[in-house]
Amino acid sequence: MAEKFSGNARDVFTPESFAGEVSLLDTTLRDGEQMPGVSLTPSDKVTIARALDAVGVSTVEAGSACTSDGEREAIARVASEGLDARVTSFARGVRADVDHALSCDVDGINLVVPASDRHIETKVGTTRDAAVERTQELVEYATDHGLWVEVLGEDGSRADPAFLERLLSAGLEAGADRICYCDTVGAATPDEVADVVARLEAHGPTGVHTHDDLGLGLANALAGVSAGADFVHATVGGVGERAGNVALEEVAVALDEGYGVETVTLAGLYELTRRVADVTGVGHPPNKAVCGANAFAHESGIHTDGTLKDTRMYEPYPPERVGRERRLVLGKHAGRAGVRAALSEHGVDASEADLDAVVSRVKELGDRGKRVTDADLLAIVEDVQGRTRDRTVELLDLSATSGAGVPTASVRLRIGDAERIAAGTGSGPVDAAVEAVREALDGVDFDLDSYHVDAITGGTDAVVTVEVDLSRGDRSVTVSASEADITRASVDAMVEGLDRLLAATDDDVPGEMPVASD
Repeated sequence: MAEKFSGNARDVFTPESFAGEVSLLDTTLRDGEQMPGVSLTPSDKVTIARALDAVGVSTVEAGSACTSDGEREAIARVASEGLDARVTSFARGVRADVDHALSCDVDGINLVVPASDRHIETKVGTTRDAAVERTQELVEYATDHGLWVEVLGEDGSRADPAFLERLLSAGLEAGADRICYCDTVGAATPDEVADVVARLEAHGPTGVHTHDDLGLGLANALAGVSAGADFVHATVGGVGERAGNVALEEVAVALDEGYGVETVTLAGLYELTRRVADVTGVGHPPNKAVCGANAFAHESGIHTDGTLKDTRMYEPYPPERVGRERRLVLGKHAGRAGVRAALSEHGVDASEADLDAVVSRVKELGDRGKRVTDADLLAIVEDVQGRTRDRTVELLDLSATSGAGVPTASVRLRIGDAERIAAGTGSGPVDAAVEAVREALDGVDFDLDSYHVDAITGGTDAVVTVEVDLSRGDRSVTVSASEADITRASVDAMVEGLDRLLAATDDDVPGEMPVASD
């Protein structure tokens, strides 16, 4: 078993120990792309890099230049963007990797060298002394060519601590700008991280790179900072191989809220996480901190009532801090205060008797395991009050084709007193149908904030439920629709949501819209 440092982590893991500046390195474009199923094009990488730069991430690791010509093209494009952030490339302990990085015109490299005996002897087939010597040679070569250099000890959390200290300090002596403690397989505990980082930091600027295999990624990152690290590697949403990396947005919020340490512009975090999720195709669990759909959602009647009286009652920080809004969700736990507030958001007044009836109907739906969407609530109150609603937008016809050619869809909508016919293409029939709806509603701005399949029944006659979140300006609506055909369910949900949004803002309802040809 590897020797452990004998320092007391409790001596450094205090709020006072977090004083000073901490910077974030984002490795979504490199370590995040190692997640199975994630493959980023050069344009994807540029899109994410710009979003990272916009919130003030200090360093963007754009990829591994040694991988392929295509990867080098992507890294070079990110490097040519003129970002405020430093742009780096991952480099193994071989000179060819440094040369590949230089060919991309990056600002620096993240030089990863083996630190544990498992990696030194089994993976690389070398010795400790040779690993130290090789590290020094490569650092000198890279710095001689004008590169900023960070030396990372791979599998550092399972390395002999004394050797890890020797290896990384040798990198600093050779001219490296900084070193990094790597919990490559997420095997460390916070006390271990704090002990080792405290010793490494005595030699020079030190960072931490943590994974979440034990669910300790964030705790370990904070432990490293408490012990003197001033640099944290992370990925947006925690994307990464196996259980993923520590999530950048969680590090930023935890440091700011918990210890008063500013790293990035918090108000841009939600938009950043959405952008990365869209590009990577990796969504967030609803209970994910900061970016999960339920992070600022309240259903319980007690919680809703308390939140309406004091917004901080059941929230550690305001959702606006990270660019989000609070949501009141209705279900079987809903109470009168929550239902009244939800109706008020849609400009609906209800008498005490009507309110009681609506609450009862909402609870009935919740007891059947159904989430009560905005459209459900409005339909209930209309029924309770005996009101009929004239539709503003109505789907009259839909057709979609998908096969060897480009997926295509066409829709016929009634908008106000006019009909619009439009077609669209996309990556699949659903995408094509959504584009057709957008085309038919030319001149009507709206955002599709989220789209997901909520449930599918079994059998060949399976029914799919699609739920969408739509918004226009400061108004939003959540609608679900169920059909045997996913394209039909998707369009039904979108049209219902748009009908609700447009009906709520009469001045935005299209008037005489010309009939378009298909």
